[in-house]
Amino acid sequence: MSAALGIGLLALAIWVYLLTARGGFWLARQRDDREEPPPPAQWPAIAAVVPARDEADVIARSIGSLLAQDYPGAFRVILVDDGSSDGTAEAARAVAESLGAAERLTVLQGAALPAGWTGKVWAQHQGIARAAGEAPEYLLLTDADIHHSPGNLRALVARAEHGRYALVSLMALLCCTNRAERFLIPAFVFFFQMLYPFRWVAQPGRRISAAAGGCMLVRRVALEQAGGIAAIRGEIIDDCALGRRLKQQGPVWLGLTRRATSLRPYGSVAEIGRMIARSAYAQLRYSPLLLAGTLAGMALTYLAPPALALLAGGAAAWAGAAAWLLMALSFQPMLRFYRVSPLWGVALPVIGAAYALFTLQSALGVWRGRGGMWKGRAQAMAGGGA
Repeated sequence: MSAALGIGLLALAIWVYLLTARGGFWLARQRDDREEPPPPAQWPAIAAVVPARDEADVIARSIGSLLAQDYPGAFRVILVDDGSSDGTAEAARAVAESLGAAERLTVLQGAALPAGWTGKVWAQHQGIARAAGEAPEYLLLTDADIHHSPGNLRALVARAEHGRYALVSLMALLCCTNRAERFLIPAFVFFFQMLYPFRWVAQPGRRISAAAGGCMLVRRVALEQAGGIAAIRGEIIDDCALGRRLKQQGPVWLGLTRRATSLRPYGSVAEIGRMIARSAYAQLRYSPLLLAGTLAGMALTYLAPPALALLAGGAAAWAGAAAWLLMALSFQPMLRFYRVSPLWGVALPVIGAAYALFTLQSALGVWRGRGGMWKGRAQAMAGGGA
């Protein structure tokens, strides 16, 4: 057997495995608009905690969507202003006043960031501490750039109550309108699902767990039993770290949604690349060995099939073409969910190469002391890089 044929067959075997034995991640079936649970007999009290740092351009739409929730139970919003200099707090107060809901919004001025904490988790910690006095049954941990449809909280609570979940999390629908976003955004969710198949996340018998930080409904008692938000104080991938801890307290659920949407557009490939690079090396536990293995694996999985299909001959070319076809087919459900052309499936090798480059850039940023850059903070090694 030639080396080219061996590589082609190995790449083909990888894609057969991914399509048949990886939890059906590529089918994108875990969605909050499927198998919707009935409403609970009583609607529990909820407190939303929103960390915000220089979010004046989106905060009115985000906070306004929370205050406009069609939720029958007690619900209030706590905004933690993490050192903003652009009028974030004022914009939030103004929209609350305009909606006649000022009494349901609390704005906290965040304290200085202590050593060992990432900025977002520290802000959440302060908001959760403020909410504790009212002892809500659930905490809605959501980002300042997320818009919630009026029925989102109602649907979240119904699912959490029906399944007795410790955590219900939604992968917010990301902006996907310009060419750079269509090139990279559906793949971002596709790769996330490949790492953390949502069906497996919901299975109590499996160790794998994850969450999407833009929209997480957390049972307060479960969070306290898990050690509180302080237990993940130094995590840059804080949502997945929280998902792991909460799965030890009870079942968790993660799904796709159109009820929570991101308000943050990405104007260029470089801008999306910086978003990915903030946490890619942290995902690899800051390990040069894992980095090398990941880059080699991505080359085999995404680049080898089209290279063999176009440049090799005989059986090696057929194996490469078959792997490329499976790759393109696997991407179709996510492309449909994001309502973009199915032809992007053929481009997945190029997209995979871009993600490999962003992963390498993430490692270089950490090595230069600028890892995890966000709003002027380098946070990637806040937890010590363990």
